[in-house]
Amino acid sequence: MRKFVLCCGSGIVTSTHIRKKIEEELDKRGYKGKYAITQCRASEAATMSDGHDAVISTTVLKTKCACPIIVATGLLMNRGTQEIYDQICSYFTDED
Repeated sequence: MRKFVLCCGSGIVTSTHIRKKIEEELDKRGYKGKYAITQCRASEAATMSDGHDAVISTTVLKTKCACPIIVATGLLMNRGTQEIYDQICSYFTDED
């Protein structure tokens, strides 16, 4: 099970919109049921990142996280989406 933190400014609107896109893409690629996504505000990302595989962010984070950060702003504008999805999928292994 891969665990991701998804954050935006408020932790509600933008991250909910992006979450749906990410879930659809991960499910399409065969990872349904193999991941968990936790949403939060950008100010909570550093604290929430402990024990997660990556932080997926639509905003600039001003604190250091315990795991890698994937900048997903492109998902808002439909730019570079495949590269972002590929980055997220790189956390899955053949066993997943």
